[in-house]
Amino acid sequence: MENKTLYTIIVHSENLAGTLNQITAVFTRRQINIESLNVSASSIKGVHKYTITCWTTEDIVEKVVRQIEKKIDVIQAHYFTDAEIFQREVAMYKVSMPEFQANPEASKVIRRFSAHIVEVNPTFAIVEKVGMSSEITALFQNLKDLNCVLQFVRSGRVAVSTSCFERVNEYLAHREERYRNGK
Repeated sequence: MENKTLYTIIVHSENLAGTLNQITAVFTRRQINIESLNVSASSIKGVHKYTITCWTTEDIVEKVVRQIEKKIDVIQAHYFTDAEIFQREVAMYKVSMPEFQANPEASKVIRRFSAHIVEVNPTFAIVEKVGMSSEITALFQNLKDLNCVLQFVRSGRVAVSTSCFERVNEYLAHREERYRNGK
């Protein structure tokens, strides 16, 4: 059996209702679990970016990407390994202020992980960390071990790759031309 790798799939599509459902259905049909999913507007007006991570083989991820690209509203889809992209996550940790203040190690942990306290009140503080998934998980575990975590949330992966934009720009130029010609 082939070893599975964590792949990041980046999809660009028009911003239309139902596109997310069409994309996730491809994973459901192949019984592939999505590890993280981040959807947002891209830097190009009217185009949304989906960043999806999953553990699978290269053969399967190629097939998934080809199926996604066949969807009518999808402009393009590409897959990457961690070495081929720049990626990060954002996490927030709500920590108990009484517990945090009672333990001097807590502030040392925050500094050691280059995290930032972004909100403080008498009941809780909000700590923010931007980084790799493993760093975010390690900070969570350290704070949990100090018994001060009240809540924890993470964004899912956001990723940047310069190789994706050529086809998006071609698509947008073609779309503009169609609109100018009244089609």
